[in-house]
Amino acid sequence: MSMTQQAEPAVGTSPASGPKQTDGRTARRPLAIRLLARPEVGVFLGAVAVLIFFLIAAPSLRQGSSIATVLYQSSTIGIMALPVALLMIGGEFDLSSGVAVISSALVASMISYQLTMNVWVGVIVALFASLAVGAFNGWMVVKTGLPSFLVTLGTFLILQGANLAVTKLVTGNVATDDISNMDGFDQAKKIFASSVDIGGVEVKITVFYWLAFAALATWVLLRTKYGNWIFAVGGNKESARAVGVPVNFTKITLFMLVGFGAWFIGMHNLFSFNTVQSGEGVGQELIYIAAAVIGGCLLTGGSGSAIGPVFGAFMFGMVNQGIVFAGWNPDWFKAFLGVMLLGAVLINLWVQRTATRR
Repeated sequence: MSMTQQAEPAVGTSPASGPKQTDGRTARRPLAIRLLARPEVGVFLGAVAVLIFFLIAAPSLRQGSSIATVLYQSSTIGIMALPVALLMIGGEFDLSSGVAVISSALVASMISYQLTMNVWVGVIVALFASLAVGAFNGWMVVKTGLPSFLVTLGTFLILQGANLAVTKLVTGNVATDDISNMDGFDQAKKIFASSVDIGGVEVKITVFYWLAFAALATWVLLRTKYGNWIFAVGGNKESARAVGVPVNFTKITLFMLVGFGAWFIGMHNLFSFNTVQSGEGVGQELIYIAAAVIGGCLLTGGSGSAIGPVFGAFMFGMVNQGIVFAGWNPDWFKAFLGVMLLGAVLINLWVQRTATRR
């Protein structure tokens, strides 16, 4: 007989199975709270509310041509708000984005007209100039460690002064010359400033670019390594650097994306109106940033989406045009802008606290 015996497993006994104990960290939040935690949900509801309000207050807004006008106004804001939003998610600001749009258009116009070249030469030169401005902003931020607010404020002032001074020096006026009769103008206009007929309503091509860019930006943020880098450097750049994220590359390319957006809208302005006023663009950077903030991008970085700024830009377009269609004083637009911005910041703060509450 063996000196050792194995214990027989107990039969018919099992561990007591009662309700699982959960603490506040693992408790499942209600669906409404989880939806509100998404940065774009609040602005979507706000956009719907603004749309309904102006459809009631301004009956003429219910026409297809009026909605097309609203979408056009929204698209010119929204195309720029997208790269600005990505930059904000990455933890930085660009106060030069408004005047950079005009700088791009001025470069393209003067290169084409004064050197009597095909307009496409001016378009390409303007693209490189816009990307160079963005790269300069990004390089200054990562190399000096200065806040992007200060760096881009300096760039804003440089571009604002250069736009006016160089335009006067080259053209003898505060506006560029008409380039509508130059070679390549018609082809460029089709790409940057044409319209598409949909059911008898003329819809500007910028609306389709806006939606396409938004879809592309959403894919980049949610499905690519670069999108992870953006969130990482915006959340904590030192931690991101410690795990191998190329922080400097990410920040510089984000500023260059803002430069690309400025170039695109600058080309649209140029080929829509054939000429450019050198003093324009001041103040637009605040609208781009406000559209991103209203869209759910936190001022502290590391959080946001590309869809939220789409609705934020739509709200601006709706308010801007809705006031006109309602017959109100358009000076009230800035007041509405301030109310929407403060409201969005407070809502974002509440959503952030609610989403992290245990």
